[in-house]
Amino acid sequence: MPPVPAIPDLGRRPLVMGVVNMTPDSFSGDGLLNEPDYVTAAVAQAERMVADGADILDIGGESTRPGAEPVSAEEEIHRTAPVIAAIHARLPAVPLSIDTMKPDVATIALKEGASIINDISRMKQDLAMLRLAASSGAYLVIMHNRTIEGAVSLTPRIGGEYLAPTYENVVSDVVRDLHALAERAKNTGVAADRIILDPGLGFGKTVEQNLLLINEMDKLTSLGYPLLAGPSRKSFIGRVLDSTPEDRLEGTGTAIAICTLRGASILRVHDVKPMARVVKMVSSIIATS
Repeated sequence: MPPVPAIPDLGRRPLVMGVVNMTPDSFSGDGLLNEPDYVTAAVAQAERMVADGADILDIGGESTRPGAEPVSAEEEIHRTAPVIAAIHARLPAVPLSIDTMKPDVATIALKEGASIINDISRMKQDLAMLRLAASSGAYLVIMHNRTIEGAVSLTPRIGGEYLAPTYENVVSDVVRDLHALAERAKNTGVAADRIILDPGLGFGKTVEQNLLLINEMDKLTSLGYPLLAGPSRKSFIGRVLDSTPEDRLEGTGTAIAICTLRGASILRVHDVKPMARVVKMVSSIIATS
């Protein structure tokens, strides 16, 4: 496996990560697996996203929406590996991320051209995933996720929500948990400069807790790692605005703006063009201070 290159501009300016969903059941309605030629459709979407301002592309083959049925590693590889290979061949300079919790899927993705493992596992990541990140030199996104298996609330119009466990103080608890997870990764051999932290917006937090994490995201930057924020189209936005997933553009834009203002290094979004403009505008305002 060739050396994994550094992500251009990471830490120097906020980067936009476009979501490429290779699923039939994405909560946001943008899954590409039902397309007759899903690889060609994914490459076309990837090219549009990069033209619209995406710096990174995140490819996932298993829906993480509340209540989604899990898929096997073999199926996930079938959905993602040819797409990563095709996008990497067409856009070799664009960093690609594999959104998976399975080491076997990540291994194949790295061989096909991915350089980032985006693992949304619950609080204890698979040691095999940490060892893979350490041995490959890939970037590892570590997400805070205290969701409890099966603890899901489904609302027909708004969508699913992972129910929140009890927190002493959600911001302090997330900081403490992410610090422990980062230390565990480093002790397994993952280089500190390859670790990216994600507060896990929408995963095991109430609406109010998600909003508080966004507003106080700068407290997480004290850990010294780049932060990835993914509020895009999440159900907490739907609950604030009483809106369906496809009608959350303004809410997502507001959340993305605050995350950028509070120090997020990577903004994971579905609607690349408008969100890239939001990030650029906020960054330009910050640069004047």
